[in-house]
Amino acid sequence: MPAQNVNPTRMELKKLKKRYATSRRGHKLLKDKRDELMKQFLTIVRENKKMRASVEERLRNYYKSFASAGASGNPKITAEALLAPSGRAAVDVDLSSMMSVTVPTFRGEGIEVGINYGLAFTPPGLDTALEELAKLSGDMVKLAELEKTAQLLAAEIERTRRRVNALEYILMPGYLAQIKRISMKLDEDERGNTARLMKVKEMMVEGQRKEHREDMFGPEYD
Repeated sequence: MPAQNVNPTRMELKKLKKRYATSRRGHKLLKDKRDELMKQFLTIVRENKKMRASVEERLRNYYKSFASAGASGNPKITAEALLAPSGRAAVDVDLSSMMSVTVPTFRGEGIEVGINYGLAFTPPGLDTALEELAKLSGDMVKLAELEKTAQLLAAEIERTRRRVNALEYILMPGYLAQIKRISMKLDEDERGNTARLMKVKEMMVEGQRKEHREDMFGPEYD
């Protein structure tokens, strides 16, 4: 918020007008940024909603397959088969910029669910469940990327909104109030100076008339 106590001078008025113009430009840029962030955010949210529905549906199928495998076989043998899992779980993370927001990019193509148990004593449904989990892992990584991106964009939208509101409702009105106050003070001083100049001019004209009358009629005329 601009300072309340400033000298009512033309120099200060010029500075305040310059700051107000800068604030207006910044306000417009921040509003444009906020609007574009909202567009990006809504796009990400829609994609996230669609993918989450798909992932949750596939997870339900995976849990059904796993529960079916556990029910059709010996639970102890199933637990021992999964005790030492094999496979690979590598997720590469890159960073990119989206409207000046640093967002992550996850790549989980390297995730594999391996099978390191004998197939003779385990239920066949267990293999199916693990295959479904392997297919699902990449989408789960992508879903994590979308949700983290949405979270970061939402935080940036909130920060941008606060800045826009601060400019619109605090800083810019404060500058306008100061500009109005100084302008009124300068106009008042200008009117006072004009009145004094007119009074001095009137006195000078009256003095000249008096001197003219004295020259013509003598000092006793008045």
